[in-house]
Amino acid sequence: MGLCFGKSQTDEDDSVRSVEFAGGNVHLITTTESWDQKLAEASRDGKIVVANFSATWCGPCKMVAPFYRELSEKYPSIMFLLIDVEELTEFSASWDIKATPTFFFLRDGQQVDKLVGANKPELQKRITAIVDSTPQRQN
Repeated sequence: MGLCFGKSQTDEDDSVRSVEFAGGNVHLITTTESWDQKLAEASRDGKIVVANFSATWCGPCKMVAPFYRELSEKYPSIMFLLIDVEELTEFSASWDIKATPTFFFLRDGQQVDKLVGANKPELQKRITAIVDSTPQRQN
C-alpha cells in the first residue's frame, strides 16, 4: 500500500499537474468555503462524500488518481472531493492528515470511515459497501 509522508525536494513545479488529479465527477476543493458548500450540497441531496486528501508530488496519489476519477463516474450518487494538502495546509492539518492519500467517507458532514493509502481494491470495497448501505431516495 502506497503512502507519502513528506514532499520530495527533487520535484519540479507542481501547480501545472494538479489538474490531472481532478476530472470526471471529482470536485477540486481549493478553499474552506468550497468545502463547506460541497458538504452542504451533499447533505441536502442525501449524498455520501468521499474526500481524497492528496498531493501532486505524491507517487501513490498519482497512481490512484485515475482510479478515483473512474469511481466518480461509476458512482454518481456519491460526491467525490479532492483536497490538495499543500494548497490547504491548515485545513488538512485540522483533519489530522499524516500520510497521503487519505480518504474520508462522510455522511451528513460526519466521518463514517477512513482509508489511508493508495489501496485500490480496499477503496472500491468501501465505496461499494457505502453504496449498498445507503437507502435510495425517491424523487
